[in-house]
This record gives sequence, C-alpha cells and structure tokens, in this order.
Amino acid sequence: MQGPSFPEVSHAPPQSPKKLDTVVKLGLGVLVGSFILIGVGMFLSRPDRSIPPYSIGSQEGPVVAVHVPAWTSDPGIESLIQRFRKVGRETRDFGPMKIRPTTPGDPAGPYRRISIYVFTHDAWTEPEMLHQYVAAAASNSEADRPVREAFEKAVRGFYRLDESGEEGRIGPLGGKDTAATAAYARVLFKGVITSAAPDQPE
Repeated sequence: MQGPSFPEVSHAPPQSPKKLDTVVKLGLGVLVGSFILIGVGMFLSRPDRSIPPYSIGSQEGPVVAVHVPAWTSDPGIESLIQRFRKVGRETRDFGPMKIRPTTPGDPAGPYRRISIYVFTHDAWTEPEMLHQYVAAAASNSEADRPVREAFEKAVRGFYRLDESGEEGRIGPLGGKDTAATAAYARVLFKGVITSAAPDQPE
C-alpha cells in the first residue's frame, strides 16, 4: 500500500524583481536633476533675497516677458516691480537684472524704453507668444484683439519706463474696469519721474 503523495517542492531560488534598465535610470535622473537645477538656479541667480526668484522668458525689443514661480504672492511680485523701478530711476541699467539692452545703439542709452510683463505661467513667456502679442499690439486690429486680451489677462505684474515716465501695476491689464477686475488689479505708481524710488524693505 502506497502512502499519500505530496507535490514536489521546487528549490529554485526566487526570482528577484526586474531592475530598471540603465537608460531608463539615466533618463529619470536627468529629468529630476534638470528640475532641481532650474529651481536652484532661479533662486541663486536673484540679485538679492528681497525679491522672488525670476527668469527672463523672452524679449523682443523693449518688451520683456518675465516668469516667476506659480506660488509667488502679490506682495512678492510688487517687490520685484519696485526693484525694477529702483533700477530704472537710479542707474537705468537692467543688465544686472538679466535683461538685454532694449534700445541698443540709442544715444539716449541702451534702456531708454522698457516694458516688463510678469507671469506665473511660463507658457506666456515663450518667444512665439511674446512675438504674437507684440505684433497684435502694433496692429491694434479687431482680428488681433483676442490675442492681446488673453495675454494681458494672464499678466500678474507690469512695469513700464520711457520718456513720458514710469508705471507699475499688479494684476491683469486692459479689459473693462469692473469690481472683479479691481479686486485683482491695482496701480502701484504712474507718472513722471521726479525723484529716486523709495527704498524697499528687506
């Protein structure tokens, strides 16, 4: 009489989980490293720590599109605009602010005119987007109005300096002045330059 039979137990070593391919690891490392480098670079490249990190997305003549992180508050954007104002009044040299000359070769100076648009979404600072806006603003036609309005609605901060004076704003530009617009947009300063810009608290 045969005894009960038992299934044979395999003594093969357990298979280890499949490891990621070296190329995949390298790609992930480069991707993560790029985001870290961009963030650290924006933070460390600030002229000082009293303004939020920013980068120059694109520039077309005297028009500059600036990108700040999405979490930047209105007071932070205001401090950046006030810094542009201080530079414009004291030295009119925006080179240290990472902005190329806006009026190169002009006898009145390389930064005689400048308009800076600040965004928290980098898509609006792409060269192609800025080019479309500059062209639409120059044509001032009804066909280009949607481009102008969409661009100006996305603005979080604005600074302008030219022969007529200076202007600084928080919030979207253009459009009808409604209660909703007033809640998000306000004029910081506007007029002829008569004295040096006030010092900003650190």
